[in-house]
Amino acid sequence: MNNEQIRVYVKIQEYGGERIIAICDEELLGKNIVDEEKGIKFYVDPYFYKGELLSITQAIALLKRASIANLVGKNIVSAAKNNGLIHEDAILYIKDIPHAQFAILY
Repeated sequence: MNNEQIRVYVKIQEYGGERIIAICDEELLGKNIVDEEKGIKFYVDPYFYKGELLSITQAIALLKRASIANLVGKNIVSAAKNNGLIHEDAILYIKDIPHAQFAILY
């Protein structure tokens, strides 16, 4: 599957001059991710993540203009890493699902 076929939910909020973007892989929306070993329970809350359903290519274009981002899922985190937006050391794996955040500080 190419980046045009893979879809993610993208929610954009503007606050105090900042562009805050939350993105999750389509299939994760509304799911609970539990990592017993790490003691982590993570809910991919539709209230926080459900926005427009876009391709990975569209999501990365928007992510490049974000000042704060919250990402969850193999597809979006991998694409963000491949585009130089996330470093491997910034990725937290919950079970086998990657989660990453970034903030650009001026």
